[in-house]
Amino acid sequence: MSRRTRVPELPIPLHEHGVPLHRAAYDALRGAILEGRLRPGARLPSTRDFAEQLGVARGTVVAAFDQLAAEGYIVGRRGSGTFVTRDLPDAWLQVKPRGTKRRARPRAPHLSRWGAGLDGSTNPFASGSGALRPFRTHLPALDAFPHEAWSRMVARAARRSVGTRLADIDIRGVRALREAIAEHLRVARGVSCSAEQVIVLPSVQQALDITARLVLDPGDRAWMEDPGYAGVRPLLEGLGAEIVPLPIDGGGLDVAAGIERAPDARFAYVTPAHQAPLGVTLSIERRLALLDWATTHGAWIFEDDYDSEFRYEGRPLAALQGLDGAGVVIHAGSFSKTMSPAMRLAYVIVPDALLDRFVTAKSVLDRFTPPLAQVALAEFMGEGHFVSHLRRMRELYAERRSALLEAIASELGGAVEVIGSNAGLDLCVWLPPGVDDRAAAQALAAHAVVATPLSAVAIRPLQRGGLLLGFAAFKPVRLRAAVVAMGAALAPLLRDRERGCS
Repeated sequence: MSRRTRVPELPIPLHEHGVPLHRAAYDALRGAILEGRLRPGARLPSTRDFAEQLGVARGTVVAAFDQLAAEGYIVGRRGSGTFVTRDLPDAWLQVKPRGTKRRARPRAPHLSRWGAGLDGSTNPFASGSGALRPFRTHLPALDAFPHEAWSRMVARAARRSVGTRLADIDIRGVRALREAIAEHLRVARGVSCSAEQVIVLPSVQQALDITARLVLDPGDRAWMEDPGYAGVRPLLEGLGAEIVPLPIDGGGLDVAAGIERAPDARFAYVTPAHQAPLGVTLSIERRLALLDWATTHGAWIFEDDYDSEFRYEGRPLAALQGLDGAGVVIHAGSFSKTMSPAMRLAYVIVPDALLDRFVTAKSVLDRFTPPLAQVALAEFMGEGHFVSHLRRMRELYAERRSALLEAIASELGGAVEVIGSNAGLDLCVWLPPGVDDRAAAQALAAHAVVATPLSAVAIRPLQRGGLLLGFAAFKPVRLRAAVVAMGAALAPLLRDRERGCS
């Protein structure tokens, strides 16, 4: 009778770390192989012997061996035993013994210039997460969301949309919603469009992305407001466009400066109704000049109408698109500011000359926008809930805006200068000359107050620092308390400035 040959014990520890025993045994053996402790061709103990060494059931080791064999790490030879394969699938991971020729250091996988330039510090939306604290910007009153009516619409849409309605999907969006959007924009914003020109998307950011892909080649120049919306610059630069930053004054975008610096630009991104972030309105003279430039030079204008539904002083302003007789304006808006960012529904009005290509581009990028919420929103708008909601929100935001303005006047006096407060969900304050707005934002953060420094959304250095303050999402009592905290946070910076001026 032949005696079973025993292989010397393997000094392989078993670390469970919350995983099943067979997985722990697999990990231990695989690690020993890849780290070079078990060399290619080395013989392994039998499953019985290895189970005894580890103090586990033989079935546990059998399961680990089976997995290693299936992945090509070990191979069984009838009558001889089990061996580490000589042609390891992960051989390049092995630790080479001393004295052997070292493998060349592996190169990092290639990234594009745009990809290499992206990190956490360049994420334009990184500050939009975390606790909801004053003065978080671009956020509607989530506490006043019409939950009851919206829940009914969603439930009804789910019941009615089972089957073919959700399977028969138009790339442009649900027809009923596109018709409701077109009608609302004609009445409320003076937009000239048909439902055929309306495309429903998850965000204005996607509308901008598709538009820029269609009209810009690498090296083309694009006008951009400075300071401006933070999401525009990295997107356009990622497509290879050359950004031409244009200043903002009391009349909005300086169109004359754009014509002087880059008359051959192919694209302009603008927020004419309520400039982001300064809040000024593009004058009628500059609107006409902008349209004339685009028409004459074959350029396109992207109009981001992000929060123009809320105006507290004067008459509502018509959209730039309503003045466009040549079809050069792409008008975009979102329900993130009027309803909730969580809805992820936006729209774009595409000129006829670009429409078919835009639809094709959307189909290539993401096929279509999920339809269930579209069906619910179409009914929400069709039954008049949307208009009623806007009316309530204008009143609510006007109250919250007044509370913030009164608190700034009483607590901060003349220390800051308010601008851009006649519309939207946010307002701006200029800090005294010489006060760094990033330092001010950090001081506010130490007092549990959030504010966006204007220099963070500017391309060129600003002559004066400022802060962007959101008010729509917060009740008056929180706004007043936040302004008190703001005064305490800014006091040392203001004192330092006064000492420096004396």
